[in-house]
Parts: sequence; structure tokens; C-alpha cells
Amino acid sequence: MEDNTKKSKKLFIGVIVLGALLLVAILAFVFTATTMSKKVEEATLANEQLQLTNEQLQLANEYQALNTEYAQYENQSQLLVNDSLVTKYAAAKSKVEKLLQELNSEKQKSAQRIKQLQDEIGTLKNILRHYVSQIDSLGKENAGLRAENAEIKQRNQQLTTRVANETKRNEVLSERMTLAEKLNVTGVSLVALKKNGKVEKNVTKARQLDVSFTIPQNNSTPVGEKIIYLRIISPEGSLLGAGGSFSFEGGSLQCTARKTIEYSGEEIPGIHIYWDVNTTLTPGDYLVELFADNFRLASRRFTLRK
Repeated sequence: MEDNTKKSKKLFIGVIVLGALLLVAILAFVFTATTMSKKVEEATLANEQLQLTNEQLQLANEYQALNTEYAQYENQSQLLVNDSLVTKYAAAKSKVEKLLQELNSEKQKSAQRIKQLQDEIGTLKNILRHYVSQIDSLGKENAGLRAENAEIKQRNQQLTTRVANETKRNEVLSERMTLAEKLNVTGVSLVALKKNGKVEKNVTKARQLDVSFTIPQNNSTPVGEKIIYLRIISPEGSLLGAGGSFSFEGGSLQCTARKTIEYSGEEIPGIHIYWDVNTTLTPGDYLVELFADNFRLASRRFTLRK
């Protein structure tokens, strides 16, 4: 009986010890499991944070590249006539700069915010793509216009050259025609006369000066009344007489005497223009000039002696 009691007591103690060991094992397992769960959660969170950091850095790089592209086309906005597109571009560029500044800050962004920024960059890229497309299109159009303008300029230059050549040719022809229409004179002579009309060999005693000449036939000269103007320049260089003035090469000249003739295109020989001497003439070389229709017809020098 006593032996049975001892056995029962030992068995009870063994059960208690075994239960205690089992409890310790269970507590140890629970502790270990809890610790591992926390480490897993911490590792997962750290991994998520690292992934967000990487996404933020990648997004920052994309925004930096986009900002560079926006800056590249900023000076070309003057090519666009679409003011609304220019305004949208300016607003988008400003937003890119603002978001880039946000991404470059040390503050960690949430997954939701990073998703928002990823969606935003897609919209901003589309705006830039449309903007660049418009600029490229206008650039090609302007290049075509420049090429067309260059071709037009070249044609205008060629036309200007042709017109200049034709103008010069016409001027030459006109000058030739004008010269062809000019009256011609031949056989110009100057003699001193006495009071009775005979030749005076001593110029100091001359009472008249006689200039004679012939107008030959010229079918190119317009017919009609012609006024021949005579200028006699003394050896001292002064104009003899006061026969009035006439127009010549845009100016006005004084003449010694004048004579009106009727020209029909046929030769007119023996034309005389007289000037009555009103002073004592000096021996020397006298210059005789004849003018008509704004042309100098003749210029000859004659020596009159004493």
C-alpha cells in the first residue's frame, strides 16, 4: 500500500514536470514565432521602403530628362501661332520644375503619391510631344517657305538682270535713234566782213562776222521749224553779242545770234548767220559753236588776223 502511494506520487510529479516542460516549449515556440513574424514584417516594410525610394529616384530622373526636353524647346515658342498651346506648354514646364523640386527633396514619398506623379509625367510627356510635333511641322513648313523664297528671289534677280539689260539696250537704241535724228552741219566757216559785205582780212576793222554752213540731207531728222543758235567766243574767252538764251542739257546758255529755218529732210546749203560787230575785235583764235534741238551741232576754231 505504501509502495503504491509512492508510485502515484512519483507519477504525479513526473506529469507536472512534463507539463512544465511542455509549457516552456510552447512559450518558447510562441516567442520565436512572434519574433520571426516581426522580423518578416520589418523586412517587408524595409523592402517596400527601398522599392519606393528606387521608384522615387527613377521618377526624379525621368522628370529631370523631361525638364531638359522642355528647356530645349523653350526658345522656339515664337514659331507657334497657337497661343493656347504656348500657354499650356509654359504651365506644363512650370509644373515639371515644381514636381522635380518635390522629388529631389529628402522627404520620402508615399506609394500613392508616387503613383500620382507617375500618372502626371505621362500627361506632361504628351503635352511636350504635341508641342514638339507642332514645332517640327512648322519647322518643315518654314524650311519649305525659305526654299520657295530663295527660288523666288533668284527668279526676281534674274528678272531684274534681264530688265536692266533690256533697259540698257533700249537706252543705247534710244541714244542711237536720238543721234540719228540730230541735225548735222558741214562746211562751217567764219569770215570777217567789211561794211559793204566784202571779206575783211584785218579783223580789227571788221563790221560783221559771218558764220556759214550746210545742213545735209537726213531722213531720220524730224521735219519742221528749226532754230539754230550761234555762239562766238573771243580770244579773251568772252561771248560776243547778246542774242538771248536757250536751253541746253538741262541748263541755259547765252548765244551770239540765232536763225530760224524750215527743214524738210533735204540738204540746205549756204546757210549764213551774221553778227554785227559793235566793238573792236582782237586778232586770235575764235571759237564757233552751233546748237539746235538741245544738241551741239558743231564746235570749230578759226584764226582771224590783223
